[in-house]
Amino acid sequence: MQQPEVAGFHDVRTGSIQYVVSCPTTRKCAIIDPVLDFDEKSGSTATTNADRLLDHIARHDLTLEWILDTHPHADHFSAASYLKKRTGVPTAIGEHVVQVQKIWREIYNWPDLACDGSQWDRLFSEGDTFRIGDLEARVMHSPGHTLASISYIIGDAAFIHDTLFMPDSGSARADFPGGSADSLWTSIERILVLPDQTRLFTGHDYMPGGRAALWESSVAEQKQKNPHVAGRSRAAFIEIREARDRTLPMPKLILHALQVNIRGGALPEPEADGRRYLKIPLDALPGSVWGR
Repeated sequence: MQQPEVAGFHDVRTGSIQYVVSCPTTRKCAIIDPVLDFDEKSGSTATTNADRLLDHIARHDLTLEWILDTHPHADHFSAASYLKKRTGVPTAIGEHVVQVQKIWREIYNWPDLACDGSQWDRLFSEGDTFRIGDLEARVMHSPGHTLASISYIIGDAAFIHDTLFMPDSGSARADFPGGSADSLWTSIERILVLPDQTRLFTGHDYMPGGRAALWESSVAEQKQKNPHVAGRSRAAFIEIREARDRTLPMPKLILHALQVNIRGGALPEPEADGRRYLKIPLDALPGSVWGR
């Protein structure tokens, strides 16, 4: 089985993991789930995280071929648009992003939003393959966290975004608009039938108990140690997941981030005064737990 080189970059502010995955023979690479920095208190944006990925690529003499997102993120802005402007490299996401666009077009009262996925260069379908140098990458539709979520299977590595976290952290929430604990269980089952030695790279780590950030596990470790799946039935998982979700406040950036991420990471266009403005709908997610 092919063994890509994988470098993970943890963003402490959002708990997000960004990846550079590269072909060891051709030195071609892809970026997965890049973060555009945003401070909600000041409204400031920065490209520190994205530039760190580009610096890594330059230092290791890699050639970027793809900028990939696994889904429209709710807790950070995607840096895909920025990176495309910097590099000219195509962007991609799963084809079901059009369904997510339609949901959020209504939430934002945004009738002019194009809900056809045209904001990306390629929309992947279940089972699609593409290449990163000599590496073959395969797309697996893995909804539950969102309708549009996909995983990238690249040799012995699987980038599984917000499905399973590290074994000590369970699974991802499934209560966003369009989310489903039942669908998430199906997606997890598909991941866990990959070979036991498959390296699993998760989308977030929140350093439980104050431990260092981690993002790589294996199928075998997840099956043996993750309390949300080890020995669990579908019904038991759904009960655990839905009960947990009922206690969670929404991510603090969900209303900021989705209006950016359903446009491929493109920030709003400047208005007459030269500034860009976000639109925050009030009472848009009824029943949400209030955060502190």
